[in-house]
Amino acid sequence: MSIQLLKGNDAVAYGALLGGSTHFFGYPITPASEIAHTAAQSFPKTGKIFLQAESELSVINMIYGAACAGARAMTATSGPGISLMAEGISYFAGCELPGVIVNVQRAGPGLGNIWPEQGDYNFCTKGGGHGNFRNIVLAPNSAQEMCDFTYKAFELADKYRMMVIILSDAYIGQMMEPVKLPAKVKHGKRNKWSVYADQKSRHNLITSIFMNAQILSDVNLKLQNKYHSLEDDIADFEDVQMAMENTIPILRYNWYGGIVPSINEIIERTEKKLTESKL
Repeated sequence: MSIQLLKGNDAVAYGALLGGSTHFFGYPITPASEIAHTAAQSFPKTGKIFLQAESELSVINMIYGAACAGARAMTATSGPGISLMAEGISYFAGCELPGVIVNVQRAGPGLGNIWPEQGDYNFCTKGGGHGNFRNIVLAPNSAQEMCDFTYKAFELADKYRMMVIILSDAYIGQMMEPVKLPAKVKHGKRNKWSVYADQKSRHNLITSIFMNAQILSDVNLKLQNKYHSLEDDIADFEDVQMAMENTIPILRYNWYGGIVPSINEIIERTEKKLTESKL
């Protein structure tokens, strides 16, 4: 296991390769562009595919096609980019296709600005497109977790046949930290439902259109049951007991999630000094 000083964005590309990603389709957008830059250099060197598309609309459809053919495909984007991918993300849900998107959040709405923000939480966790669906969302709070979560994302996507979104922000994407790279390289396996253009898969059909009302109802009930099971299977979080009394629950993630323990320590030290001064 090697240790390298990496930006959070660069750590994503390394985690993806070691996690078994086979294809990266990208379109540059600040503050996520370094992920595509690093992927463009590293993916071809390891025999993987990197392709820069002409737009985010093309990107999401390229990932869609690659996923149908059994590839472990991904992209990285931000702000307006993931908005343009919303329709395609819904198609992923309807077809139950695996994929990985890294969303390095920036300020919005609209073009907004390139500085950090955490405004895409509802968009990513509640679906991100038309229809009643969900994504698996992993929210890192460090460059290390940018690598670790991307390394883990492809197995989750394949296991549950869902889109996995790495919900980062510009703070984490741009800051540099020592990152321990995984020692083991993972590889995907052939699955039963993909279309590989061979005899074994010639009867497989991947679609998200169901003109029969009962069939569409059954598909939606199946998806909702899967989403509910995920709440028990993969929900993972750290419960930090705040030093202050009578506090309300606080959801923390991304860069702010990383600083809460430090704030808690400061509060505890301050309260201790106040108590000692009273004595």
